[in-house]
Amino acid sequence: MLQQLVTAGLTIVVGIAAAFGYFYGSNWLLDILFPAGAAGDRATRNIRRAAAIRPWLFLGPALLALALYLVYPVAESIWLSFHGPAGRQFVGLKNYIWFIGDANIHSALINNFLWLLVVPAASTFLGLVTAALTDRIGWGNIAKSLIFMPMAISFVGATVIWKFVYDYRAANQDQIGLLNALVTWLGGPPEAWITLPFWNNFFLMVILVWIQTGFAMVILSAALRGIPEETIEAAVLDGANGLQIFFKIMVPQIWGTIAVVWTTITITVLKVFDIVYAMTNGQWDTDVLANQMYTWMFEGGGDFGRGATIALVIMILVIPIMIWNIRNAKAEMEGR
Repeated sequence: MLQQLVTAGLTIVVGIAAAFGYFYGSNWLLDILFPAGAAGDRATRNIRRAAAIRPWLFLGPALLALALYLVYPVAESIWLSFHGPAGRQFVGLKNYIWFIGDANIHSALINNFLWLLVVPAASTFLGLVTAALTDRIGWGNIAKSLIFMPMAISFVGATVIWKFVYDYRAANQDQIGLLNALVTWLGGPPEAWITLPFWNNFFLMVILVWIQTGFAMVILSAALRGIPEETIEAAVLDGANGLQIFFKIMVPQIWGTIAVVWTTITITVLKVFDIVYAMTNGQWDTDVLANQMYTWMFEGGGDFGRGATIALVIMILVIPIMIWNIRNAKAEMEGR
């Protein structure tokens, strides 16, 4: 443990030193190549050239990282999707035809659709309600901290926590799972919740809703606080009750923010993998596209072609939502 901490500390120190050395050294070299103190018109030209180059010195590492970790993997995935399991034999559209006709993929698509229907809606609604309620109580900040806390936990860590909630033991044994302990205390039989057909998907969705509600609450709480008090006061004077004020006055004014939160969670749902893999690994009809991708890429005999095809489909599904989300967020910031 100590060695890992030391290694992590040294990595941070070396990384910061390297970043400082790069930015300081590159700017120093730029000033040497294009000195501002040159004679005559040359000084003006040097200043203009240095000003044109300097931003790229700061953008350079980020652009290099994007090219290395984003552009190259996408290009490689496109290449692999037209090739066989080992990535060498060209097979054309065979992997895409398999994707369209495979029964396991169909099941994963249905599950992904269920996740898209439930998780963004539930997370956004619960986040909106908790944001409105916590702003009205004296200990609202403490409540917000508790609700937001799951966001600090990794998806795998959250799944381990919920494994104890759903844990199943035989009826003649003590139940350590919170849900079964409650059921048996009420006189019912324990259930293997994660193996229940169809419903087990919803039990997995609860985990992501539990995590994402805090995110939605924080964003929507800030939006609610930005609503002009005059509109609420006018509604009160007109005799509107609390629910009417909330749904007819407040919600329409923050609809753009609600849409951004909704689509952001939707993107997360399309890429969901950790929860399914750590809880069921796709068993009992809980598979999703990302888990299928991992299975074919690393567990299904190393079929890089099929794994890359699924990865590209996920990317294609995410891109339109991401573009719409960025445009909507930009419009919201500009006050349109």
